[in-house]
Amino acid sequence: MAAPTLDVVLTGLAHDEATGSLRVGKEGTVYFSRGRVSYVECTATPGVEGLLGASGRISVTGVRHTRQEAGPGGDGGALLVDRGVLSRGELEFCMLSATLDAAFFLLTSRTVRTRFRENGAHWLGIHWFFDVPGLLRECARRRARLERAWPSAELDARPVTPLRQIPGTRALLTPLQWELLLAADSAATPVELARRLGRPAYSTLLAVRELGAAGLVVTGETAALPKRTPKAPAPPPAPPLAPSGKPGAAGSGPPQVNGDATDVNLLLRLRDALEAL
Repeated sequence: MAAPTLDVVLTGLAHDEATGSLRVGKEGTVYFSRGRVSYVECTATPGVEGLLGASGRISVTGVRHTRQEAGPGGDGGALLVDRGVLSRGELEFCMLSATLDAAFFLLTSRTVRTRFRENGAHWLGIHWFFDVPGLLRECARRRARLERAWPSAELDARPVTPLRQIPGTRALLTPLQWELLLAADSAATPVELARRLGRPAYSTLLAVRELGAAGLVVTGETAALPKRTPKAPAPPPAPPLAPSGKPGAAGSGPPQVNGDATDVNLLLRLRDALEAL
C-alpha cells in the first residue's frame, strides 16, 4: 500500500490538533503545536540559521552556542531577541520566510514516509503559526507563479549558466537576479546558489525562471540553437583603374575613400548601432 501524500498527513494532524514533530523521510521536519504548523525545515533549503548567518547577524558559532543553551524544548529565539541579535519582528519574519520556503519544497514530493513524535519542538521555539489549509494554498499559489514565469521545470535542477551575450540592447534586473548572474558558475543549481547567497530557495528558483524567460540564462531552447561564427572580413576594394589600366590614375572610376580617422570612427559607431537593432 502506497504511503499517503504529505498534504493528507498534514491535514490529519491538524484535525487531531497534534503537538510534536513530523519527520518527512530524510528531507525535513514539520513542527506542530495544537494542530497548527509552527516551523518547517527542509534539507534542500536554507533554514533560519543559514539566513541569519549569511546576513552577518550571527555567526555559525553563535548559533551553535545559542542552540546548546536553549536545550531541548527551549526558546532560542527569545534568547536572540533578549541579547539584541534580532528584533522580535525580524525573528518572526525569518521564521515565516524559512517555513514557507521549506514547506514548498517538501510538498513537491508526491508520496513520503513520515514519522510523528509527540512534543518534539524546534530549538528556536514557537514564534509564528500557520494553519495547514492556508499553508497548502500558499504553496499552490507559489507553484502557479513559477509556471507563469517559465512553464517548465528544466531550470530547477540544472546548473545556472548565463548567456555570454544578452539579447537586445538592455536588460532590467532585480537585485537578486543580478546577484545570481554574478554568482552563477555553470556548476551550481538554483538551490545551491540560494545556500551560497543566503537567500530563500523559492525566491532564487523564481528569479532563475524569470531569467530564463528573459533569455539571460541558457535554457533547452538556447542550447539547441546553432552557434554563430564571425564572418571573415571582406577584402579591401581594389584601387580604381584609369583608362590606361594603371591604378591610381585619374579616370571615371568611383571617388577615393576618405581615410580621415574621424570619419572612420563615425562609420564604426553607425555600424554598431545598426547591428544592435
